[in-house]
This record gives sequence, structure tokens and C-alpha cells, in this order.
Amino acid sequence: MAEAISDRQVVAVLRPFVRGCGPMLDGLRESNPFGLRDRLPGSVRDANAPESNSTELNGAELNAAELNKVERGLRDKLFDALTSMKVPGTGAWAAMDADARAAWWINRVGRFTALLAAIPGIGGVWADRLPIQEALGTAGQGLLLCAIAGERGVTDVGDRVRLLAWVLFRRDVDPALAAGQDAEHDAAAEDAKTAELTEELSESSRAHGKITLRAAGRTLWRFGRSLVSISGELEKRPRGRFYHRAVGMLPVIGMAGDYFGERSGLHRVAKRADDWFAANA
Repeated sequence: MAEAISDRQVVAVLRPFVRGCGPMLDGLRESNPFGLRDRLPGSVRDANAPESNSTELNGAELNAAELNKVERGLRDKLFDALTSMKVPGTGAWAAMDADARAAWWINRVGRFTALLAAIPGIGGVWADRLPIQEALGTAGQGLLLCAIAGERGVTDVGDRVRLLAWVLFRRDVDPALAAGQDAEHDAAAEDAKTAELTEELSESSRAHGKITLRAAGRTLWRFGRSLVSISGELEKRPRGRFYHRAVGMLPVIGMAGDYFGERSGLHRVAKRADDWFAANA
């Protein structure tokens, strides 16, 4: 029998994850998430774009190249939905209540992860080693929880760790442990893991002045991989209905079943988050 996963192990995984979610959420908040509008997805280079002698693609061209790999109907549907949503900072956003903002994040995170899942090779070598739905689905749920926490003014890493542990893994973690205040906490190791998780984002910002879709996708994969390291816990995470999973196993239409299943799971995550906030007000 496998050794039981301790709260300390869960916290060691969740603290770097929570810290790394910041730049990803910043990118998703933008009206032009990760520069998706910089090039129309019909071609790698705009017809009017100046020619370059460089053999390297810039950030916008990288995005277009990745989007061109996706089946056109699905790509256009997700692309249009992602780039037409109202965004934080507007008057309409200020008038939205907590439930409406949570619904916005469910749509944004759900469509973003679905778009990434549809891009062949976006996860690099890790896509061949991990189940795509498990890795991206778990990471997407963690992202959503950090986003909802931010909308409610919960910014402390320890509080967010407790939220994720309770909603995703049904664990009531000690606040001091979640805050990294136990004697065995290794701050240097946590810093190194956080830097590893966000390495692609940092490199993309340095090279292109922005976070590209490829960098965001690979970072989400890293997030998912970090959570899969406590794989025994993932069976507890909220999921879609049984019929979503059944459709997900079918050829051709399976991706639609996976998408709606993960969307359903995100709704369940948001509802469980409401319960946690009510109990920890």
C-alpha cells in the first residue's frame, strides 16, 4: 500500500503553485490575454508586417504559429470568446457581484485551458508523460481558486493554500503549516520551486517583452505537473458529471466531453470555494 500523503507534503506543493499563479492571472485579466489579438490566427505573419532577417519569431508570431496548429472551428470559437470578454478594471466589472466575477473567471480559465489542450505539443516533453486532462484540469482549478480568492481580497499565500487544500483535496490544513511557519519549512527550496514553475514566463518576458501563449501553456503544464506529484490527492478534485467522462472517451467528440466536463468541475470548485469563504469569514 502506498504511503499516505501528509498535510506537510500537500503544503510543500501548494505554496509554490499559489505564488506562481500571480503572473498567469495577471495575463488572463487582460483584454488581450497573452497577446492573442496581436496577430489574426489565419497566418503566422500579417501581410503588412515588415520582413525581418531574424530567424527567431517574435511573441506575436509565436502566438499565431501555435494557434495555427488548432482545428480552425474550435480555435476560432475559443479565440473569439477569450478576446471579447469584459475585463477587470472596467465600470461593468465594478458593478459585478462576487458570483458574476466567479462566473467570468470560470469562462476565462475554462476556455483558456481548453485552447491550450487543443494545441499539439504545447506542453513540450511533459505532454507525452502526463494525462493532458488531469494536468491541465487540475492546474486550471487551482488558477480559478487563486483568482476567486483575489476577488475576495484574500491575498495571503497561507490562506490561499488552505483554500486549495480544502476545495481540491478535502483537507483542513493547519494555518501555521499553510503559512510556512513550521520548523521543517524550507524557504529556499520553496523559492527555487516557484522560480522553476515560472521560468518560462520570465524567459518570455525577457525575450519578447510579454508572456507568449507558448510560455503560458508550458507554464500551465508545469503547474499541473507539480500538482500531479501528489497524484493520490487528485482523485478528490471536483469533476464533471459521469456523462461528461463517458463522452470524453469517444473518438472525435471526446474533446467536447472533456471540455464540458472540466467546465462543470470549475463550477463545482467555485461553489466549494463559497463554502470555504463562508466558514472562514
